[in-house]
Amino acid sequence: MTLFVFLAILCLGVATAAPSSDHSLDSEWQEWKIKYGKNYSLEEEGQRRTVWEENKKMVHQHNMEYNQGKKGFTMEMNAFGDMTGEEFRKMMTDIPVQTPRKRRSIQQCRVSYVPKFVDWRRRGYVTPVKTQGRCNSCWAFSVAGAIEGQMFRKTGRLASLSPQNLVDCSRPEGNLGCYKGNTYYALEYVQHNGGLEAEATYPYEAKEGHCRYHPEHSAARVTDFVFVSKNEEALMHAVATIGPISVGIDARHESFKLYRGGIYYEPNCRSDVINHSVLLVGYGYEGRESDGSKYWLIKNSHGEKWGMNGYMKIARDKNNHCGIATYAIYPRV
Repeated sequence: MTLFVFLAILCLGVATAAPSSDHSLDSEWQEWKIKYGKNYSLEEEGQRRTVWEENKKMVHQHNMEYNQGKKGFTMEMNAFGDMTGEEFRKMMTDIPVQTPRKRRSIQQCRVSYVPKFVDWRRRGYVTPVKTQGRCNSCWAFSVAGAIEGQMFRKTGRLASLSPQNLVDCSRPEGNLGCYKGNTYYALEYVQHNGGLEAEATYPYEAKEGHCRYHPEHSAARVTDFVFVSKNEEALMHAVATIGPISVGIDARHESFKLYRGGIYYEPNCRSDVINHSVLLVGYGYEGRESDGSKYWLIKNSHGEKWGMNGYMKIARDKNNHCGIATYAIYPRV
């Protein structure tokens, strides 16, 4: 065998082993990379392209079923389109449902009227959607959002508070920076610390750093915090009468990762597994109230290009779907 033939066979073998791309998607792949600011090494490019194409097939199949009336929400190739399900799940860690060190709970509220629609964004309680990045700081964004709403309720002024302050400074209470955290510990920190800085004076860095809190820059404080009873009716009353509520959900699914719009219902969601913290800002229903189209409205921390401009509708009154009522908490300021 000549050297030329040997090298030709060797090159053919390498080419055959490498994942093949669908070249009809080349322009779409380039546009997607530009839209989400993706840059890869030569070695990584092919691997990410393969994952991207597999995700694209999954999204296409799901949306076909949506058009056939089999699904209640749509999916899209968002910024997580080049990420495997396993990689996405590694961005989350199970959040233990804590037994409060001091027992605080609210029973089902006894009010004569609860509105059928609530959206605290329309009342000025909610700041713009933020992006947590690769730091597992969802708990910090959820707590900051809950405090922002209560500070607005008290003062009439809305200011973005600092998740970075919580990431850097709440280790003594039990949080672990960008590895994982708990909303209960975060609220304990703000209460014990006597304040929380604003985003303007303590900007987000998506990594844990040295605690740099300055009391003179404090923009909010917490006097106490309350757990909502673990049922959806109590949660509905709390949202209607209190404002945005910090909640935990099971968000480890491919359908959550690539969610686009509609009322999210994932059969594999569990109500006893909490791995992602979000801010519950309202509820309502689509179509007729009696046809099972009720939803919760949550604000996520994956940026405005995820979901419905950073928001999601989750099925309501579906046996505590994805654990929406399992770990709900709000501050008093």
